[in-house]
Amino acid sequence: MIADWVAKFADDVIAEADRRAPGKPIVCASGLSPSGPIHLGNLREVMTPHLVADEIRRRGRACAHLLSWDDYDRFRRVPAGVDPSWAEHVGKPLTSVPAPPGSEHANWAEHFKAPLTAALAELGIEVEAISQTERYTAGAYRKQILRAMEHRVKIDAILEQYRTKVVERYSPYKPYCALCERDLTTVTAYDDESTELAYTCACGFGESVRLAEHDRGKLVWKVDWPMRWAYEGVVFEPSGVDHHSPGSAWIVGEQIVGEVFGGAQPIGPMYAFVGITGMAKMSSSKGGVPTPADALEIMEAPVLRWLYARRKPEQSFKIAFDQEIQRLYDEWDALGRKITGGGGLPAEKAAHTRATSTAVAALPATPHPVAYRTLASIADITTGDERQTLRILADVDGVAALEEVRPRLDRAQRWVDTQVPAEQRTRVRDSADAERLGALDDDSAASVRLLLDGLDEHWSVEGLTTLVYGVPKLVAGLPVDAKPTPELKQAQRAFFALLYHLLIGRDTGPRLPTLLLAVGADRVRTLLSP
Repeated sequence: MIADWVAKFADDVIAEADRRAPGKPIVCASGLSPSGPIHLGNLREVMTPHLVADEIRRRGRACAHLLSWDDYDRFRRVPAGVDPSWAEHVGKPLTSVPAPPGSEHANWAEHFKAPLTAALAELGIEVEAISQTERYTAGAYRKQILRAMEHRVKIDAILEQYRTKVVERYSPYKPYCALCERDLTTVTAYDDESTELAYTCACGFGESVRLAEHDRGKLVWKVDWPMRWAYEGVVFEPSGVDHHSPGSAWIVGEQIVGEVFGGAQPIGPMYAFVGITGMAKMSSSKGGVPTPADALEIMEAPVLRWLYARRKPEQSFKIAFDQEIQRLYDEWDALGRKITGGGGLPAEKAAHTRATSTAVAALPATPHPVAYRTLASIADITTGDERQTLRILADVDGVAALEEVRPRLDRAQRWVDTQVPAEQRTRVRDSADAERLGALDDDSAASVRLLLDGLDEHWSVEGLTTLVYGVPKLVAGLPVDAKPTPELKQAQRAFFALLYHLLIGRDTGPRLPTLLLAVGADRVRTLLSP
């Protein structure tokens, strides 16, 4: 059995499910509101129960992972970048609001559901999607709504423990206005026996309806959530830190689900914040909230899964959109080599297994995983020229066809195109810097000659690495295998800076062996010869 935090939760969930409803499929749940871009922090809401549900399935148990789309929630505000005229829709259900300008989708909710749905498929996350609009308008929760209204005094008393302001007339049910479609309504009367409910709206409209037949409204959030726990029989559902403060939906829901709906609160870990490092030129997300779709443009699905699988829900972590992604990939590749070689701690092996496969199938992987930093350097230098890219990769790592290094190559190319500022892109000089070459001192000139003389013999990543580090040693009269000293390290840095200036006109750039291979031996000789 895999040993990690996921397995521990799976143990607890199976035991609790067998106690509550033996013999029935186990239910894990997530909930998302498609009110705007669904970001990488929201992904933890889905990834955490996915990993637990998947572990339960690995053990041969039937397990459903429900994803409730809270698309019957109200449209709260017009976000930046959207026509201010959308303010007329504030208060309507998200499914009744037109999609943002230029969208191909039927409404606001569908516009923001679509990219997350596609990302989940790429990540191997299988869910049973539930539209709360469809559920409410089909009358699925009619009995639960009537029960909530019957117990409205009890619900009010539970909520009163945490209120800071007086509520004159409490109703757990909020109608959408039949005239303006908004939820700017106030319930003015309700009769338990006939279920007749009267409401007025800020637009001036008012009516009386029979709640037993009314399907144009919903339970308020703090009642809606525990109602669904009982309705679906949810055993496991995580929630963000914001849901665990006094008076929050999670806290009051524990009482409401039992006292009103006769159910039980799920096992529900609190999950921590997911941060981001770097976000240059994020095009599809507004307001600095990159989405899973954005992350999958620059990293493979197993790597994104791994970031969530290796951390306990209560541990925060960051997802790199800047240079840190190269270090992340180095760590990922090192873990893969360790596990392939029979090593790795149990938790490391577990996280790697969960990242690369589900109970159903293995996720697609790059056949020939060349280092991400190498692919990024090549993509930067060649500006995506496939012929040049293949030439360099053949020299670097014996790659015979670009399909061998996909999809990782495409992710690295996309990272360079979208996340590396133009001023940091690598541009090889068109001609030699004759002035700088003519002004070289004797040691520098000797260093350049030694490099040029050794190109043919050392034309590989390993060989050129040995050459560029060895030249300053030879100029100093030391053997190539001499141990580094502070003075030698300083000489090496100065030599590297000189080569960068002569080749690309900057102090720094891609790793020199990769840069030299990308430029090509003939052009290197042209640029470094007086």
